[in-house]
Amino acid sequence: MVRVEHLNQTFLRTKKLPHIWCPGCGNGIVTAALVRAVERAGFAQRDVVIVSGIGCSSRAAGYLNFNTLHATHGRALAFATGLKLSQPQLKIFVIMGDGDCSAIGGNHFIHAARRNIDLNAVIINNYIYGMTGGQHSPLTPAGRKSTTAPAGTLERPFELLELARGAGATFGARGSAAQPRQLEQLIVQGARHKGFAVIEALSPCPTYYGRKNRQGGPVEMLRALKDSSVSVEGASGLDPAELSEKLVTGVIYVKDAPEYTEQYYRSTGKEPG
Repeated sequence: MVRVEHLNQTFLRTKKLPHIWCPGCGNGIVTAALVRAVERAGFAQRDVVIVSGIGCSSRAAGYLNFNTLHATHGRALAFATGLKLSQPQLKIFVIMGDGDCSAIGGNHFIHAARRNIDLNAVIINNYIYGMTGGQHSPLTPAGRKSTTAPAGTLERPFELLELARGAGATFGARGSAAQPRQLEQLIVQGARHKGFAVIEALSPCPTYYGRKNRQGGPVEMLRALKDSSVSVEGASGLDPAELSEKLVTGVIYVKDAPEYTEQYYRSTGKEPG
């Protein structure tokens, strides 16, 4: 209880509370996991920057007591890239939603991965646009309903972590609001990694996705999310048919590659700042 109170008073802008998220939304769980991860990683509060775009998940920046930058829709990674290049000592976490990141922000996403710039992209994936009315996103599973696909979307979703890996990201992990302690640890591991780290955080949206797809309330959605999750180790023992029904969680890949900011300063002979 003491630790929770410490975290709340230190890392939250309590005057901004209560938050605006819908009851049962997983955004608060993911945000709390991020706060615990920052403390566990041992980063100085003044060195941490939270950058967000536009959307339900991006409102998290307003509640977090760090240096924060609320950017425009889809452009969070572009703002974060400029900030990292100007002050490479900063620990930058970029909070995005599935639409914010992979639709209007998709081009910035693949090029941040290509450069392998040392940013931590935390993508809260609830499979739908929550703030603007429940449209389907590039991560909405095929066949699922939304306001813009009342009979079910025909489009295949991106495999976000594979997209990032193909573009050059050197760390990819997946966790969920149903297993917040695991998610916390994944964010820590990504933050300690040198290079572009992508943490996909699966999160329920009872208001739009759950209601339109008859998935029940918040408890049912969290339970279904947990029951469908399988660890990377557990997935290795499943056949393709079994695996197609599962969400693989944990560190999906990690590798080494040159980091863009270090290369930039080395090639120019300039000093940061």
